[in-house]
Amino acid sequence: MKHWEVIAPGALTTVQDRGREGWRHLGVARAGALDLDAATLANELLGNDAGAAVLELSLQGPTLRLLQPATIAITGATVMATSNGIALPGHRPITVPAGELKLTGIRAGIRAWLAVAGGFDVPPLMGSRSTDLRGGFGGMEGRALRAGDRLPVATSRTAEIAAPRIAAWWIGSDDTHSSRQHPIRFVASASASAHAPAFAGRPWQVSSYSNRQGIRLQGEALADAGQGRVSEPVAIGSIQLPPDGQPIVLLADAQTVGGYALLGHVIAADLPRLAQAGPGATLVFAPVGIDEARSIGLRHRQQQARIALAIRQRLAMRS
Repeated sequence: MKHWEVIAPGALTTVQDRGREGWRHLGVARAGALDLDAATLANELLGNDAGAAVLELSLQGPTLRLLQPATIAITGATVMATSNGIALPGHRPITVPAGELKLTGIRAGIRAWLAVAGGFDVPPLMGSRSTDLRGGFGGMEGRALRAGDRLPVATSRTAEIAAPRIAAWWIGSDDTHSSRQHPIRFVASASASAHAPAFAGRPWQVSSYSNRQGIRLQGEALADAGQGRVSEPVAIGSIQLPPDGQPIVLLADAQTVGGYALLGHVIAADLPRLAQAGPGATLVFAPVGIDEARSIGLRHRQQQARIALAIRQRLAMRS
């Protein structure tokens, strides 16, 4: 089996895919990439299955030693990436030689995704290769990468090369990750109608205590937040209101039930932008109706399908 050696792990590098579906009734989180669009795009650029395992990089990427050439793609925020000292761009397929693959500072966001042709070949567990950090399973022993790890990669036939071969075409990124320019849209909960206007009417800062489980918001506390109540199901995108009046937006590693009041749910099309919201970032939220949320979701899926089709046509021309 082929593998990559981890020289330096980065700030928080984990193996992720599209997550575990169908286990929440047993208390198992979905996990998976915080931005499924970016992870899927990285796989599409290589002709992988959409659910192939990728590396999710946070704040600072890893340094890896490749024992054989490989074809890779990097998506998400901008990463300072090099192959044996040669700079690599993102959002396109790149064949790199054996040697050092270094992914350091991440800019214009805090997370990026690295895919390799064939995917990372860690054992699947409960139908997924994703790392569940809270549960401590999946991926690389349920944890982030460490120096000295041997990261399995799928076997692929790549000719020996002396320097990176970078595709002349790429998929351009837009400004949808910029939460400063556009509000995060959510559908308000019927039980929290009194709090929704106040929540949407003020800016919130992302707390440094945020993680893959959820984004903690800081700002002028919402009045009359109330005490805890009987636990009820929550989902990725649920906006919880603790008694201190400082909301929490749940992300991919979210628990399955919670006892805080629910302000509403962030629409699926805007979840990728939350993945790029680092400590200190300002977020503004805007309520939308359920019918509008469905229309936005439909347009978003259509856009993703068009991008995937364009990539497949380009890859077919190359082969």
